[in-house]
Amino acid sequence: MASSSPANARYIMIGGFLGAGKTTAVAQLARRLTDAGKRVGLITNDQGRELVDTKMLRSLGFATEEIPGGCFCCRFNSLVEAAQNLAAGAAPDVFIAEPVGSCTDLVATVTYPLRRIYGERFEIAPLSVLVDPVRARRVFGLDDGGNFSEKVVYIYKKQLEEADIIVINKRDLLPAAQIDELDTALRAAFPHAEVVAVSARHEDGLDPWFETLASGATQAIRRTMEIDYDIYADGEALLGWLNATVDVAAPEGVDADDLLQTLAREVQDRLRDRDAEVAHFKMTLSAAESLAGEVAILNLVRNDFVPELCQRLDDDVTRAQVIVNLRAEAAPEDLATILREALDATAAAHGRATLTLDHKEYFRPGRPTPTHRDLVEA
Repeated sequence: MASSSPANARYIMIGGFLGAGKTTAVAQLARRLTDAGKRVGLITNDQGRELVDTKMLRSLGFATEEIPGGCFCCRFNSLVEAAQNLAAGAAPDVFIAEPVGSCTDLVATVTYPLRRIYGERFEIAPLSVLVDPVRARRVFGLDDGGNFSEKVVYIYKKQLEEADIIVINKRDLLPAAQIDELDTALRAAFPHAEVVAVSARHEDGLDPWFETLASGATQAIRRTMEIDYDIYADGEALLGWLNATVDVAAPEGVDADDLLQTLAREVQDRLRDRDAEVAHFKMTLSAAESLAGEVAILNLVRNDFVPELCQRLDDDVTRAQVIVNLRAEAAPEDLATILREALDATAAAHGRATLTLDHKEYFRPGRPTPTHRDLVEA
């Protein structure tokens, strides 16, 4: 299939709150586009460094640039530079960008400025925003269960307000009647958006959504969303962020999947003890012995959910590195304490294995200060 010129490459942004399944969807879309003969470049984003998402996507063989230290809106020039770096190497026909899961106002601060400043280089696709259906039903009052405070929910709903396409991901988690009820609630709250239900992990229902993203459809120009940046900043500041790398040494070998699951349970138990609602907890484990870059990947998206291995390693490992990304509504210093205690408990549970904290950063996101914010009255 003939490729379009990178000079007018398609720009696709897939947003959504922490734990919605954005990275899995990005990987599925990238694979589909690659299979169709397109060159694809991926851009990941986080408030900190050492991203699980980047490790995962690179392990799948995709050209990936990482923008740490702030969201796309505040690192707009870095976003453009990342695209330039990919263009110089992989020369993508399509860029897929995954923003920070706690960010909103992406239309006014990212896609509108891209269209205005670099319209001759990028064709802007409609903005997709993913939701986890269990979390979304709680946010919209359809179910009881662990939830976030009011200012964090404000960010969650603002993400959906600016979406062109709302994607109910993980539809396999709930009965069809509950997915339909959520679909109705989302359409009533956000009548401008198309709503689709899929399961990215199980490749179920993806075709219509992906066809829209890959086609020539462009983002509609609508009036700039109103947003209170004080509430937005307060909401982000309620979320603690922790990124860490852990060196694993086990001379007699240790089961990689079991190690990750043990560590996840130890962290989860301590979050519950502190009534700290997890937004997203994800880890990768990569073995030093691996020459092909395989990684085990674990996710936890709610306190009352089971830590889930979405990618496994078959063999025991003697030396490995674990990357930890933990986001929860808790003080960041509490997250650091939780991780340290969980590492000690995990090492004790695995005999002679030692888990050494190599790098750790924990913080609350600072106030978002966009590089650009385009106001549209249409």
